[in-house]
Amino acid sequence: MNKYEIIKKIEKFAPPENAEAWDCVGFMVETAKTDINKVMLCLTPTENVIRQAKEQNCDMIISHHPMFEINCHSELVSESFLPQIDIYSAHTNMDLAQGGTTDTLIDNFINLFESEMKLEIFKQVQDKMDFVRYIEFENLVEVDEIAKILSKISPNLRYVNNNDTKFIKKIGFCAGSGSEFIKQAQENSAGCFVTGDLKFHTALDSEILVFDIGHFESEILILPVFEKIIGEGIEIIYANEKSPFINPI
Repeated sequence: MNKYEIIKKIEKFAPPENAEAWDCVGFMVETAKTDINKVMLCLTPTENVIRQAKEQNCDMIISHHPMFEINCHSELVSESFLPQIDIYSAHTNMDLAQGGTTDTLIDNFINLFESEMKLEIFKQVQDKMDFVRYIEFENLVEVDEIAKILSKISPNLRYVNNNDTKFIKKIGFCAGSGSEFIKQAQENSAGCFVTGDLKFHTALDSEILVFDIGHFESEILILPVFEKIIGEGIEIIYANEKSPFINPI
């Protein structure tokens, strides 16, 4: 498959012009090669992931995160490996896309919730393109039940409940690092907010319940979406990745 056909599909789903001004999206590395037989999907193109792609003879890496983890003095660069493989990233444009990272997190939550609780989500609120998306229950739901469902998505789940909230009606979601949007969720009548990378003082100041499910856990769910966008006609493999955080035994 021609690599530009692959990119055209991704950019139709998540237009690069929708990315934040500070963001780096598109080709991180672009080679002269155009025919792609094997693609590796990953959350973050680290040195380890690039090594995996090299060992498995991949022609291209497609990632969610940009290539900010590779040191310019790394062994990979000195080996002149990077120019041999295309690396393309769809980051905040994928976060904002309908069906992107946050919507995928919500879909996983809804599927688990409805399966476990035998209840339907009353309404999924997505009135405009925004980093924060919402769902609303028909009736109040216990915080413990929400925590139970989120723990199935993330073993690193933790949460802050400064006001000892017992029941929730509306939840705001932002996959990845979205703690800056807690106030926005509160102003939109969300009783709690689900994101990753919650910092101490942000947690201390929060007036609503906040679930931190981990940056990795909230965004790794997007890889099957990339696979679906690309479609058939090319071999796709997933990088072997895990959260850098370790749970004590």
